[in-house]
Amino acid sequence: MTGKQTVLQMKYARIIEGIAKKLSISLEKAMDMVYTSQTLSLIDQNIADLHCRSDLYLIDEIINEYNEKYNKSFR
Repeated sequence: MTGKQTVLQMKYARIIEGIAKKLSISLEKAMDMVYTSQTLSLIDQNIADLHCRSDLYLIDEIINEYNEKYNKSFR
C-alpha cells in the first residue's frame, strides 16, 4: 500500500467513526454509508480534491447524501 492509500484509509476510518458517533449508529452501518456513497467514489477518483476537505465536512456530505438517497433524516 502506498503512502497516499494509507492516508486515505486512515481518513476513511475517521469519517466512519465520526458518522457513527454523530448519528449514534453502529460502526458497521456507518461503514456501509461511507463505502456506498458517491462522495467516497469521488474521493477515490481525485475529483475536486475532496480528499483535502476536512473530516467534518465529508461526514456532513455523506450524511446529506444518504438522507437524500433514502429520503431519511438522521438529524
